Amino acid sequence: MLALPIFLDGLVTAWGAILISVTLILLFGEIIPQSVCSRYGLAIGATVAPFVQVLVWVCFPVAYPISKLLDFLLGHGHVALFRRAELKTLVNLHGNEAGKGGELTHDETTIIAGALELSEKTAKDAMTPISETFAIDINAKLDRELMSLILEKGHSRVPVYYEHSTNIIGLVLVKNLLTVHPEDEVPVKSVTIRRIPRVQETLPLYDILNEFQKGHSHMAVVVRQCNKADQPPSNNSSRSPLPEVKVDIDGEKYPQENALRRKRSLKKWKSFPTSNDSFKSGSRSRKWSKGTDSDILHLNGSPLPQLPEEEEAVGIITMEDVIEELLQEEIFDETDHHYDDS
Repeated sequence: MLALPIFLDGLVTAWGAILISVTLILLFGEIIPQSVCSRYGLAIGATVAPFVQVLVWVCFPVAYPISKLLDFLLGHGHVALFRRAELKTLVNLHGNEAGKGGELTHDETTIIAGALELSEKTAKDAMTPISETFAIDINAKLDRELMSLILEKGHSRVPVYYEHSTNIIGLVLVKNLLTVHPEDEVPVKSVTIRRIPRVQETLPLYDILNEFQKGHSHMAVVVRQCNKADQPPSNNSSRSPLPEVKVDIDGEKYPQENALRRKRSLKKWKSFPTSNDSFKSGSRSRKWSKGTDSDILHLNGSPLPQLPEEEEAVGIITMEDVIEELLQEEIFDETDHHYDDS
């Protein structure tokens, strides 16, 4: 290409040699190859790959020493990596809404961008403030008025508090209230109350999503650390989380409860099928059966728990909140649509 003007100089005039050489170089060296390779680049590269491999071995004796010398003088080259903002821009360019021929739909680009931004968001960004949440008192009675209010809210899980609304100690599954008769006015503390985890407001949403995936709870209390300088250090030992709660954990049960648990486990084991297929998912079944009872809050007549003094409940976060941040769209359930229509 570089010798073409010199070759044409002996055949035509100087301006003609320049005009012809520049036209041929741009046409056959730039425009046509880029136009073809931009659409069929992978196919062309796969076709000429054996020829390129032969050229690599032929040029190796000269190219390898030169590359080592350049690495020594200029340093090793770094692989081109994209930052999060550049990746989101690249994804948007590949979307069909950008008008550049991309195949990614709006939902795909939104979810990819939400996944990239999820690591930068914390529980504080996705939580529902504690003042806007619906919770019930543990000392309340499940009469007709309270049961109607729970059904009207339409939640599948209802937080339970003690003394004040910010002292969330557990949650109640609404499906467990199906057998409760409003005429009996059963106290809330008499039904099954499940433990609710507590997360810091600065915890990333990916970590919260990993906790929700364990299956222990799809709802958590968001707490904030309160720095109280006037508290003496001697009281630190008395501010352990939930000191009055007696929660059944493996290896910490009473002997009678251990005996009853072994009997129930033996009955449950006898009821399982003895086929080989049941052993394929044995680890998953054991993990599930272990978690169902260990997540239940057993008070055993002990004083009700309270949040530590150095923590303050500021909100409630659920699996739905994290998924909404991932999708970057609101999720409306049947109850939400009912309220919107009304």
